[in-house]
Amino acid sequence: MFVDQTKIDVQAGKGGDGAVAFRHEKYVPLGGPAGGDGGRGGSIILVADSGLRTLMDFRFRRKFKADNGENGRIKSQYGRGAKDVRLKVPMGTSVYDFNTGELLGDLVENGQELVVAHGGKGGRGNIHFATPTRTAPEIAENGEPGEFRTLRLELKVLADVGLVGFPSVGKSTLLSVVTKAKPKIAAYEFTTLTPNLGMVVLPDGRDFSMADLPGLIEGASKGVGLGIQFLRHVERTKVILHLVSMDPNNGRDAYEDYETIRKELAGYTKDLTTKKEIIVATQMDIPGSEEKFAEFKKKLGDKTVYPISSVTHKGVSELMGKTADLVEEVAKEEAEKPAEIKVAEKEYVYKKPEDEGFKVERTGEHSFVVTGNKLERLVQRTNLDHTDGIMLLARKLKRLGVDEALRENGAVTGDDVSIADFTFEFVD
Repeated sequence: MFVDQTKIDVQAGKGGDGAVAFRHEKYVPLGGPAGGDGGRGGSIILVADSGLRTLMDFRFRRKFKADNGENGRIKSQYGRGAKDVRLKVPMGTSVYDFNTGELLGDLVENGQELVVAHGGKGGRGNIHFATPTRTAPEIAENGEPGEFRTLRLELKVLADVGLVGFPSVGKSTLLSVVTKAKPKIAAYEFTTLTPNLGMVVLPDGRDFSMADLPGLIEGASKGVGLGIQFLRHVERTKVILHLVSMDPNNGRDAYEDYETIRKELAGYTKDLTTKKEIIVATQMDIPGSEEKFAEFKKKLGDKTVYPISSVTHKGVSELMGKTADLVEEVAKEEAEKPAEIKVAEKEYVYKKPEDEGFKVERTGEHSFVVTGNKLERLVQRTNLDHTDGIMLLARKLKRLGVDEALRENGAVTGDDVSIADFTFEFVD
């Protein structure tokens, strides 16, 4: 089964907690702090694999979680970092944030990697908090939580050449003639329901990949028929072979068919009519096709048309040679683009949201809630099992202006203040 779109949840591992420990050695009564750091949590990484053709592996398993980092140990031993989880996806997979629709990355090369959820950093042990005046600190940090994300994976077939046209114009037949692909061929509309991919190898040694893409109908760019499910796969092709049937018995006007498909390509989210196009008149072996071809060519004006018959192979070699020339031309143009343009199109740089300070909200006569990314991370990372840790947090909150903000909002001694899942009593 061909699966080209799916939704998954990824949860990176939490960083290990730093340890509070002290040296206990014979004849060393004041050994000092010896709590090690926690290990880093595992990240979730997507890896492009040329051996995959579909997102089928994600159809039945959609939740992925990396291991947490190991907690710090005594004797200044660091916790072990967790292994990253690498998920293989087909080349041509685009990765989007499901909730925002933001493009996170485009995996188009074999072995290319994209970190979609970063593992949390490990917390520092109390060996880092010793000072000349605080020689035995009971202070340590908790590990950071790992990132959680819901992703939308979208596969867009990677092919140099895409075959487009109405159903039953001979796309699958042409692919079967020029490659070793074995697409289903039948005399009814929408025989092809999924893209078929094959390699064309010419006698002069040149080669290119070709995809037989599902047939278009009017309104496809708005979701009619196979709609966007098809058009998505045209995006990555270098050259479009636009096939138009010359069968005089199909009851359709060839020029109207051509214009209809062009309209659907232009109506997609990206204007696909800007791609290089070769117009191909197919089924020229059918009696009466020459007359229809002459009329079609007249309406096109000065546009070049390549008449072929996939059954008799007439004109196929010439068409493949022209296609190879055009693929090379487009590849050369892309290679000559300024580097900064190519980077902007393919690379995604993750930026953490800017911290917007904090907000104090009264939730009751004697209760307040303080919210803010920076403050909540600070509370999460502070080990509150020891008095030293609580006192350190209190000093940091005061320096950040939390105490003053609470007073301005009417807080008095004895009121309850909550930050994340930590609640304490305010003392003025």
